Amino acid sequence: MIETWQVHLPDGITLCCRACGQPDRPVLLFLHGFPEAAFVWDDLMAHFAYPDHGGYRCIAPNLRGYERSSAPDDVKAYRAKHLVQDIAALIGAVCPSGTPLAALAAHDWGGAVAWNLANQHPELMGKLVIINSPHPGPLLTALQSDAAQQAASAYMNFLVQPQAAAELSAHDFAGLFGFLSGGPARTATWLTPEVKAQYREVWQHGIQGGLNYYRASPLRPATASDPGISSVQIAPEFLRIDVPTLVLWAQDDVALLPCLTDGLDAHIPDLKLQPIDAATHWVVHEQPERIKSEMADFLQQTR
Repeated sequence: MIETWQVHLPDGITLCCRACGQPDRPVLLFLHGFPEAAFVWDDLMAHFAYPDHGGYRCIAPNLRGYERSSAPDDVKAYRAKHLVQDIAALIGAVCPSGTPLAALAAHDWGGAVAWNLANQHPELMGKLVIINSPHPGPLLTALQSDAAQQAASAYMNFLVQPQAAAELSAHDFAGLFGFLSGGPARTATWLTPEVKAQYREVWQHGIQGGLNYYRASPLRPATASDPGISSVQIAPEFLRIDVPTLVLWAQDDVALLPCLTDGLDAHIPDLKLQPIDAATHWVVHEQPERIKSEMADFLQQTR
């Protein structure tokens, strides 16, 4: 059974969280992306909370800017340092006696936060699971020099525009539903009326907070009017991940191409990279049993 409650963080941010499993068990923390919300993890949380599947305490916050969590108006409030601070404080609040997470699992923008957190605070987690969320090293390289990824990421330059929220929300969120289905010519069988209703309820709280993640980050293709990533450099020490890491990558993701997994082993000494065929960016919805299986195998491995 899914519980919901609010966690009030020291920086004044409130995160509305979902959870299941016994409170005294090792914690699995799940971070969602755009334009999602914490509910997308309900099936996985119920699975891993079950005693036969680990009996974990599973928690998924709605990130800053989403659903009923705090949504500051200032774009600067969505810079990486603040997002990392939120999750570090949340871990301190939900992990008994200061123990680390059993694992942090994350998708899309949640993964961007997770990469930064794992780099800055590896002591907060035992393992890291990333699902179609690019590590900043390969992303930087691809957006600066790979024409295919630059073209695939062009949508980011729309999402930072002031009219993006209104256009995506118009006609009962037709733009956002098109985003999830891959466009009007494609059909996402997982996007049932029930799932649509869950997304609609989340988006009715506003989507500008989620869009502010794009506005606050320079990691987007350069344009004539926006330098984007063209002059960005990241020091090697900010790219290293020193926790065992599983990267699951849906191969049919049209926005985040498989090239974004190239060179990961240079930054992550203990890496398992698992491609997932016949799946798109929304693989958590499309192939939940595959995600469960890969995560279960990884969680059971000893270091």
